[in-house]
Amino acid sequence: MNNKSEMLTLLQDEFNRWEALLDSLSEPQITAPRFIASWSIKDVLAHLMAWQTRSIARLEATRMDKDPDFPRWPVQVDPDLLDNPDQTNAWIQETYRDTPWPEIHRAWIAGYQRFLQLAQAILEKDLLDPKRYSWMGSQPLMAVLQSSYDHHQLEHLEPILALLH
Repeated sequence: MNNKSEMLTLLQDEFNRWEALLDSLSEPQITAPRFIASWSIKDVLAHLMAWQTRSIARLEATRMDKDPDFPRWPVQVDPDLLDNPDQTNAWIQETYRDTPWPEIHRAWIAGYQRFLQLAQAILEKDLLDPKRYSWMGSQPLMAVLQSSYDHHQLEHLEPILALLH
């Protein structure tokens, strides 16, 4: 994606799709373990919320032109290594397993809205320049927005919708 406005629209639409789904379900439906690896929808949202904190750290780093200050996770592997996130995901599930649904939902909403606000504040040229933020390696910052969209929509919402219907 090479257009900030379109990406922000996709992200907002994705948030709205999640909220529409969540509004259509009861709390017992949201907390029932019936999806991938016996996760509930609450577990999926806690997972998205936790990973979202790393994306927010990246976007916040742009405001001060410094390296991201990631949340400290007590896992032994680098959480950004996409080839094996299982240890990190297991830690996230264990950490938030007993957190009440309303708390997870509020935190996810607040984080998603913060993510959108931060993204809106970044100049499009800075989002698209792969050399602008050295801590992104050779990737433009837009990759953070794109991967967040893909993670919410392709990896989690679409499979949940398919299982519900």
